[in-house]
Amino acid sequence: MSLLPNGHKALSSEIETHADELWAKQRSYVLENSPFYQELWHGIEVPETLKDLAKLPLSDKSQLRLSQAAHPPFGDYLATHRKDVNRLHRTSGTTGQAMNLALSKQDSLITQVVGGRCQSSAGLGEEHTVVHCLNYQMWMGGLTDHMTLEETGALVIPFGVGSTELLVRTIQEVGVSAISCTPSYPAVLEQVLTSKFQGLKPKDLGLKIGLFGGEPGVDDPAFRARMKEVWGMEARNANYGVSDVFCNFAAECPFDTSLHFLAADVLHPELIDPDTAAPLEMTSGAKGELVLTHLARECQPLVRFRTGDIIEIQGTDPCECGCTGFRFRVVGRSDDMIVVRGLNMFPTMVAAVINEFEELSGEYRIVLDNPPPYDVLPIETELNEESGAQDILRQRIADAIKSKLGASAEVKLLPPNALPRTEGKTKRVVRTYE
Repeated sequence: MSLLPNGHKALSSEIETHADELWAKQRSYVLENSPFYQELWHGIEVPETLKDLAKLPLSDKSQLRLSQAAHPPFGDYLATHRKDVNRLHRTSGTTGQAMNLALSKQDSLITQVVGGRCQSSAGLGEEHTVVHCLNYQMWMGGLTDHMTLEETGALVIPFGVGSTELLVRTIQEVGVSAISCTPSYPAVLEQVLTSKFQGLKPKDLGLKIGLFGGEPGVDDPAFRARMKEVWGMEARNANYGVSDVFCNFAAECPFDTSLHFLAADVLHPELIDPDTAAPLEMTSGAKGELVLTHLARECQPLVRFRTGDIIEIQGTDPCECGCTGFRFRVVGRSDDMIVVRGLNMFPTMVAAVINEFEELSGEYRIVLDNPPPYDVLPIETELNEESGAQDILRQRIADAIKSKLGASAEVKLLPPNALPRTEGKTKRVVRTYE
């Protein structure tokens, strides 16, 4: 194992020394075994230390897609023999072609330990019984996240998705105290409680912690407040990751709702300007695209990989919980960004405004019927209950978006439950012209 003992709480100097030692080995390994990077780096002197890593070209998801199409099933960035592949996962495909992910036995073990740090940071421990409600069918969120939950010492129930009535009964019968799912899944559970378990309220289930991941939403204060008020549980952002890199490498803690970067001993982060790709300093307040490099990956090592996630650094000093890595929040995805008259809009920004209105359920979609440029932001949002004053409400929402985000919005109000609830990832930006 290449992990630094207690790495997420080690001194920065210890982590830097450890990371440089790993990079020296990983550099040689990738140069020798990855045809993908051999071609990308042709004629380039590959830096021996991480401080000079920005001299290398960036890699991205579009390149990996082409690689897998030309060299199925794993692409020519597979750096091991096929016999060394211990596990196969597939990405959800919400941002394009689904990708095959290969892990060796060591890759799987490191992934499990790093993910376990994240779940532990969010408050899960051996005193908990947690039901895991993410899709086990090839997606990393299923089996691999299950293993990270087990790493905390908790009793883990591998439930998956579907059979929601059985889930409710299981929670009651077993005495489940925590749930691992997407932020949109509690809404599905509420619908089942209303239709099939009349008189049973969400609080009656006794859940104390909600470990959320897989999609945006948990950082919205209104969502957290609702989970506390309606469910009686603490909402924790426990599972931030990038499937091609690590399924889970950042989570919040009980002291700070920012995401803590918990994999610095095996994963090197950078920040770049998403438009120019120029390197940015990892300082508090900095905002840019997250770029990641594996320091200990056998099967599909990635170097200077553009995640597409736009983040803002919230702090670089040690947290009260003891973690020494930087803390950040995810602003949005570069491929979900919509430019309206020069303003960069992300779904999370729209959600924050939508959730201020008690008349709305919180469900929404941004529906783009034509390619850019855009003069207005087209939003479909759902009523909590039928209302006779929809014109006034529609204008109030548009005014709030204009005031808080600076963009003009075209708001369409939908009847209650008109938008689908999903047990998987909810797609907030719908491009009908693609």
